[in-house]
Amino acid sequence: MTDTNHAQVVIIGGGVVGCAIFRRLAMAGRKPVLLEAGRDILSGASKGNSALLHTGFDAPHGSLELSCMQQGYREYLAIREKLNLPLVKSGAIVVAWNDEEQAKLDGIVAKAHDNGVTDVTRIDREQLRRMEPLLSPKALGGVHVPGEHIIDPWSAPLAYIHQGLAHGGIVLRDCRVESGHFDGIWHLATNQGEVTADCVINAAGNQGDVIESINRPAPFKITPRKGQFIVFDKPAARLLKAIILPVPTERTKGVVICRTAFGNVLVGPTAEDQEDRVHAAVDQAALRQLVARGSEMLPGLANVDVSAVYAGLRPATEFKDYQITAQPDRRWITVAGIRSTGLTGALGIAQHVAGLYAASFGRLDEAEPIWTPVPNLAEENPRPYQSPLGAEIVCHCEWVTKGEIETALDGRFPAGDVGGLKRRTRAMMGRCQGFYCSAHVMAIAEGKLAP
Repeated sequence: MTDTNHAQVVIIGGGVVGCAIFRRLAMAGRKPVLLEAGRDILSGASKGNSALLHTGFDAPHGSLELSCMQQGYREYLAIREKLNLPLVKSGAIVVAWNDEEQAKLDGIVAKAHDNGVTDVTRIDREQLRRMEPLLSPKALGGVHVPGEHIIDPWSAPLAYIHQGLAHGGIVLRDCRVESGHFDGIWHLATNQGEVTADCVINAAGNQGDVIESINRPAPFKITPRKGQFIVFDKPAARLLKAIILPVPTERTKGVVICRTAFGNVLVGPTAEDQEDRVHAAVDQAALRQLVARGSEMLPGLANVDVSAVYAGLRPATEFKDYQITAQPDRRWITVAGIRSTGLTGALGIAQHVAGLYAASFGRLDEAEPIWTPVPNLAEENPRPYQSPLGAEIVCHCEWVTKGEIETALDGRFPAGDVGGLKRRTRAMMGRCQGFYCSAHVMAIAEGKLAP
């Protein structure tokens, strides 16, 4: 920041959407300042995403969500190699398990085609068996969506931050916005002092309506929707190829089974509304139900251990679509209600917000991109432990080397806390959950992480 702590534009919230907006505006020369309440990015809703790249085949037709998802999908594919972001080309199958669900399949295909995803086709039971022979024989048929893919849940927003920093942006972590007022410019009171800005963008996720109340009575209410997940150990990955999707209901897309970019199998999420905006506790009864449901759909899972469980909170509102609006007279842009499609939609949301900004506050000029590739975490691509020169492995469950940990703790945007270090390296996230390696990891990190 400058001596006066004044910014052209402040972005509140360092989730994936805030990171993508930060990148976009920095590349347009706006010198954005991102304020994140946590000690690292992705400290809120974004840390618990399911890491899928969606085509928008089942999004509400004509919605802002659909437009942002499809723009985000295209941009991710266009830039991913330059930022070293993974893509596991898995495809997806929406599977019908009963007659009622099977009756909805033609409608799912029609909706996909209306949404411009024209390679979506219906498949019968025999085709499904050929594609996924280890799926339960109870499956009656499905809809094949070739363009749905698996990505890394954390590397993309980290790459967006690095690219934004390279273009002159600033990130303030552990910086909580407490109040503010507007007198032609914004004066935001934070725990690190006052920050002033010509424009504020609210991308605060689960705190979105709280932050919105600084500007106006929030026209939406955030009711966090908890999603619990179970992660099966790596032998489960041989059991399937495609992402197995349920026939969605009005309230939720339902339970998904898919491989991860890290070589495991994920089952989830649940969908449970709650008032607590911070804590997402796992529930043993719900987790047992996920294990049972996963094993029912993919019987081989019954013979594989669960290696991890986690829960995340999605910032649901009473509206089905994204809540993205600009108030030019107040020099404020609201970006709220970004639920489970935020990882895919983030780059498209950033494009949309940049358009609102340009229309309300002045033209944006695109600079020649500075590419900031991030370390690879996915099993699809070579990792440092596979180097012919050898490497010291610290976390043996996830094959994380000492060099990877040291890299994550140094540089322009080092890990800010243990969670950030895990998301940058996968250390302590394997079957032992740090039981064997945490002391070694913490010794390497001594003096470099927030307590």
